[in-house]
Amino acid sequence: LFVREASTIPLPSCWKEGEAMHRKRAVLVILLHFLETYKGILQEEEKAGKVIKDLYLLIMKDSSLYQKLEEEILKLHQLVETVELKVTEESHPPSKQVKPLFRHFRRIDSCLQTRVAFRGSDEIFCRVYMPDHSYVTIRSRLSASVQDILSSVTEKLQYSDEQPSREEALILVSVASSGEKSVLQPNEECVFTTLGINSHLFACTKESFPSLVPLPDEIQVSPGDTEIHRVEAEDVANHLTAFHWELFRCVHELEFVDYVFHGERGRRETANLELLLQRCSEVQHWVATEVLLCESLGKRAHLLKKFIKIAAVCKQNQDMLTFYAVVIGLNNAPVSRLRLTWEDPCRNHKSYREVLSRMKPPIIPFVPLILKDLTFLHEASKTLVDGLVNVEKLHSVAEKVRTIRKCRSRPLCLEMESSPQQLQTKAYVRQFQVIDNQNLLFELSHKLESNNQ
Repeated sequence: LFVREASTIPLPSCWKEGEAMHRKRAVLVILLHFLETYKGILQEEEKAGKVIKDLYLLIMKDSSLYQKLEEEILKLHQLVETVELKVTEESHPPSKQVKPLFRHFRRIDSCLQTRVAFRGSDEIFCRVYMPDHSYVTIRSRLSASVQDILSSVTEKLQYSDEQPSREEALILVSVASSGEKSVLQPNEECVFTTLGINSHLFACTKESFPSLVPLPDEIQVSPGDTEIHRVEAEDVANHLTAFHWELFRCVHELEFVDYVFHGERGRRETANLELLLQRCSEVQHWVATEVLLCESLGKRAHLLKKFIKIAAVCKQNQDMLTFYAVVIGLNNAPVSRLRLTWEDPCRNHKSYREVLSRMKPPIIPFVPLILKDLTFLHEASKTLVDGLVNVEKLHSVAEKVRTIRKCRSRPLCLEMESSPQQLQTKAYVRQFQVIDNQNLLFELSHKLESNNQ
């Protein structure tokens, strides 16, 4: 509305042509910056192309009067073509690529592909389980509501032919590996990316809800060395940094603001941020899982040193996300209590903010801390004060978002070989299998070192 009104407000007769052109250029610069920054978000809305085209036509009316604006109008023309082309392509559902969900990347040929950003309109395959642990695979939009998901499950199970009674109607439940259950409300959206690491979706009736139990553990505790014992710490660290840079690049700046300002129930376009946070948690549990599955005391102590070295290399790569995730994993209570395993428990580090201030892009920041800072800014003061926008608050939020942009202002360049062994390491770090059940981790810890040792 601001751009439209600014483009059509008649200029005072006393204004000189130069002043008028300066004003038009200012409006164009604002519009171009907005479209360039948020075109990925605008492309999600089918009406976005029409709105942009309307603005474009309004500006074109003045193009003959202000020929010195030719360069800005050309840029606008290119952006209009980009958005309109995207809308046209997405208007044909059969041509869409159906993506496997992040946590379901288990095939090597899939996990080795470069990560691209998810959008709410993307279609994915996902399993929904029944109380007996059988499942159906549904095709769904990433932003689908719980009601949409249940409709797809019902169609698969052919419940519609049976015309179930109210008591037999299906509900959607998230079941964690610990056995914790959460009933999802019909109007909830984007539930796929908010699931826990080893959580699964179950469809059941209200009557069968109490009998729901988590799936059997996906990781079988067996003797022998796992992959982490056979790879070099530097290789693991570099592949972790490369993968997490891909994930970080997929997160739009607006997702950080949306995540904090709109709360859990109002988030719509935060899929990539949710997946990055999930990955951060996954790395923490990966560290604990690998240590606690290692039965040999000597190998376990060596493994701790390897993880410390991985963290050090990640810090050298300016990958603070992985660095802190590994450190937090080592500080996990079931790991830190292993008194015999720890020879040198000293892990002192300088202040994160001081270290970060000395780094130059590219940087992978510790994203949970960014969200914590944004949450503090949001909750410390109101957005509207006496009906007026709190400009100081929004400036502070914008400054924090600019730090994210700065971190990604230069490309990441890591020199890595393309040998079969490196590809195997790459596949390993991109498809961790972890234990996120804290009770199970404590059980493994006590088996390795009881309290009386």
